[in-house]
Amino acid sequence: MSDTIHSKVLILGSGPAGYTAAIYASRAMLEPVLLTGIEPGGQMTITTDVENYPGYSDVIQGPWLMEQMREQAEKVGTKIILDTIIDVDLSKRPFILTSDSEKKYSCDSLIISTGAQAKWLGLESENKFKGYGVSACATCDGFFYKEKKVVVVGGGNTAVEEALFLTNFASEVTLIHRRDELRAEKILQKKLFDHPKINVIWDSEIKEILGSDSPPSVEKIIVKNIKNDEEINLDADGVFIAIGHSPSSKIFKDKLNITDTGYIITEPDSTKTSSIGVFAAGDVTDDKYRQAVTAAGMGCMAALEVESFLSSNKS
Repeated sequence: MSDTIHSKVLILGSGPAGYTAAIYASRAMLEPVLLTGIEPGGQMTITTDVENYPGYSDVIQGPWLMEQMREQAEKVGTKIILDTIIDVDLSKRPFILTSDSEKKYSCDSLIISTGAQAKWLGLESENKFKGYGVSACATCDGFFYKEKKVVVVGGGNTAVEEALFLTNFASEVTLIHRRDELRAEKILQKKLFDHPKINVIWDSEIKEILGSDSPPSVEKIIVKNIKNDEEINLDADGVFIAIGHSPSSKIFKDKLNITDTGYIITEPDSTKTSSIGVFAAGDVTDDKYRQAVTAAGMGCMAALEVESFLSSNKS
């Protein structure tokens, strides 16, 4: 195992949770190693304007914020490696992890901050306008649509909650759902149907998103009825996709306690997982808030708990 890279604490993921964990672990003299994963910076790298991260009175850019976090983590001593883990052995310590480049990593403790990815519709035009009118987070971007028309796609609790939230800003909210009834809780449905700003289009899906190229901005969408193939053009300044998230936890299936939807389960008020010495922070364990600031807070918690764990398990 001479080629194996060993660390006291290995951090998987390079979003707000991972970088914050790295900063705190470094300051605790734990000499952490952070593996960036396939998408360095996480979801923040596809987020343009950020107005709700504490400490910045002016609008900042998501990629810039992640670069600042990376530089801070490196400055305090974190070793950052561009690599992605595809297999883990948590049966004994040190834990052994294997990357897609066939490198081996071992560690006395592990922080999982691999995040979650929003599920998208898969349209070429959707990808074109991501960050420029197409979003997967109403809490993050709703503020930018004051007195504008927006569309929400989905039929579950998240879609209904986002539609209701957007009424605080938008002049009109249209919910588009593929079926003729919602999956959301009845109490949420009642609030949705009773709200004067919200319209619902049933049995339909977005066929295409249209807009200008310079600067990129959404102007309208083409909506197709899946039962009769009829199409309508709908004016829209923003499109919010709310069809769920996929936590990046696949390699931990059958090795940690995970919910039916793939989120890693942690102890109450803690980042401890079902495996001693393994901790989880950020969106990979959080299906409720999914904010950069809460992820960063959990990264801090994980590092502090790792420090305590290693101190009490020096042998």
